[in-house]
Amino acid sequence: MTSALMDAGLTALGQLGTYQAGAETASTERILGTEGVSLSRRTRRAATREYRAKLSHVARLYKQTMEGDRRAALAFQEAMSRADFSYLFGDIIDRQLLAAYQTRAVQWPAYAKRGRVRDFRSVRRYTLDGGEATLNPVKELAPYKVRKVTDGFYEYAVGKYGDQIAVSWETIVNDDLDALADLPTRLGNAARRTEEKFAAELFSGTAGPNSTFFSTGNRNIINTTVIGSTVTANPPLTIGAMQQAMQVMGQQKDTDGGPIYVEGVTLLVPPALEVVANNIVNATEILAAAGGGPGTGNDQLRVTNWMRNRVNVVVNPWLPIVNTTNGNTAWYLFANPGVGRPAMEIGFLTGHESPELWVKSPNAQRVGGGAVNPEEGDFEHDAVQYRVRHVIGGTLMDPKAAVASNGSGS
Repeated sequence: MTSALMDAGLTALGQLGTYQAGAETASTERILGTEGVSLSRRTRRAATREYRAKLSHVARLYKQTMEGDRRAALAFQEAMSRADFSYLFGDIIDRQLLAAYQTRAVQWPAYAKRGRVRDFRSVRRYTLDGGEATLNPVKELAPYKVRKVTDGFYEYAVGKYGDQIAVSWETIVNDDLDALADLPTRLGNAARRTEEKFAAELFSGTAGPNSTFFSTGNRNIINTTVIGSTVTANPPLTIGAMQQAMQVMGQQKDTDGGPIYVEGVTLLVPPALEVVANNIVNATEILAAAGGGPGTGNDQLRVTNWMRNRVNVVVNPWLPIVNTTNGNTAWYLFANPGVGRPAMEIGFLTGHESPELWVKSPNAQRVGGGAVNPEEGDFEHDAVQYRVRHVIGGTLMDPKAAVASNGSGS
């Protein structure tokens, strides 16, 4: 291609400015200005004889089109398709990598105790009950009564979780959008999600709240057999239902028949109940019946919302995923795990309490020596491998520290 022809083509391109071809827009700068520079600016494609030949052809068609040649215009429109000129336009189409889904810090420490274990063998958390009942009167010269103290334990073992991602060296070279730069971060987020789902699956299942842990025998579900007054069994989340749940938890007794003091609670809800839960907890005032419950008419009290200082709302998006039956309506109250005996414990291996991220060291060495970057890949296949390892375990503990409702109203 002569320089005069190239100059004429460039002049025509500059006059036209932009050209619409199908769903894509090609501009003078995009076609000629960067001559195939990748979007990340990391590499520059060398000008080749094939590239210049195609560029010359496009410039010649442009010039003839500007001079009124209809056949050239049709040929130019056909030539501008990405399918025919994938090499020429393959790296100048407007592309961008969408951000990953936002993640969040784990929420389970608000309702479960964090534990540490030394190895993979089963560990026990021992309990000691009794000996705290009120004292008996002792008559003169009479013997003191002997009271019983009973022990028990909860048991669990931690397990190893992990996965790896392998990509080829060619894929990393072609990654002009830096899409693979956050692969280690993605593996770390996977470990965080594993923690949250693991905790949710301890107290919830596909059919609703864990029926062994939340039961009439444990007196930690809301129904007519738990408290003296008639209430709605498994009520939907309302201010009245919250009062019933606090009653259920407040009426729990220890092995000596004494009360259990609960200073603060966590209201755990699915995303579908986030607005309801926050409206209840953050309301400035509550209209209550004179007797303490929800009331209507003139028999009402206007009180400051005391729950703002007692109840912490946590939204767990894993609840409707784990519980496919009533995951959008079930809600839970957990006593503060840092005070007294917790409802559950999540344990981690000592020294390995956070997700551990690894990249495989290359089993290769350059001729003449020198360090090899892991992103160069291994010797056999040029493969680059990332891995995450996380060790976690846990168990449900004291049912007296939790209350649940599946929200069905029955």
